[in-house]
Amino acid sequence: MTSREDIERTTIDILGARDAHSSICPSEVARELESEQWRGLMDPVREVAASLATAGTIEVTQGGTVVDIATARGPVRLRRGSAWAGSPERPDPDPAS
Repeated sequence: MTSREDIERTTIDILGARDAHSSICPSEVARELESEQWRGLMDPVREVAASLATAGTIEVTQGGTVVDIATARGPVRLRRGSAWAGSPERPDPDPAS
């Protein structure tokens, strides 16, 4: 069973490996964790994304506009939020940039 912590860590790791302005699809997180049964993780991934968005660690977008994932219908994207560098688990690797 995949834990919320695994989902959170994977979301942060995938976003951290991308360009600072890139976004990812929540299904990328689910597929990374469960290559065969990834669809079953989509609701938990969205729930964790909602928590990360509330904390400001990520933003959830739809059509380039920030949305509330709890009420958004259809495909959404995840990107780094305003508190991304402030996360104690993921400090900004180069604060001067």
